[in-house]
Amino acid sequence: MRIDGSTALVTGANRGIGRHFARHLLERGAAKVYATARDPETVDLPGAEVLRLDVTDPDSVAAAARAATDVNLLVNNAGVNTAQDLVTGDLAKIRLEMDTHFYGTLDVVRAFAPVLAANGGGAIVNVLSAMSWFSAPGTGAYAAAKAAQWSLTNGVRLELAGQGTLVTALHLGTADTDMIAGTGLDPINQPADVARVALDGVEADAPEVVVDDWSAHVKASLAGDPATFYRALVG
Repeated sequence: MRIDGSTALVTGANRGIGRHFARHLLERGAAKVYATARDPETVDLPGAEVLRLDVTDPDSVAAAARAATDVNLLVNNAGVNTAQDLVTGDLAKIRLEMDTHFYGTLDVVRAFAPVLAANGGGAIVNVLSAMSWFSAPGTGAYAAAKAAQWSLTNGVRLELAGQGTLVTALHLGTADTDMIAGTGLDPINQPADVARVALDGVEADAPEVVVDDWSAHVKASLAGDPATFYRALVG
């Protein structure tokens, strides 16, 4: 998969990692970049073609797929973090996590899979998280949704292999974005670096990109005793 000359669509491109994805794609020679957001007026990126796309609205997803029939690189970046625990949290907010990360991603993949097939197969990047692999207090809803999105990514990779579509899972720890502002967490990644590393992975046909040492540590811990990992995490 080559970025140069590609036609890409990025969800949640109005800020954070999504905006940097769209910018890097343009800088690396993409012929066209659809920068999408629920509120397209919030997208300010010279050179990009702005589309409305709310991943939680199936009609909006379908309309975007009809408008962007030339896409051969899809970046599923749109996300939300409601900071809800599972047992005591607001169930509507917990459902929003699943509607955004799991069902939203699935709706976009299903809508654009025929588009990608018609354009030679192309590639999909699903922006996941180190929290696909663990949970922590106050993150239960987010972690559960990201774990579901990770499993979805593995599933659609198998299902789309026959049409020649690369599906890349992107895992990272905290990034310096609005999503973690006010959480007290220190960012370990800059959004521009995340986008750059992810696109390098796409061009290398990588099925998975693990951005930072923390994410690599979390992934490695899955082969060990979970009690050891969680004792170190929460004391």
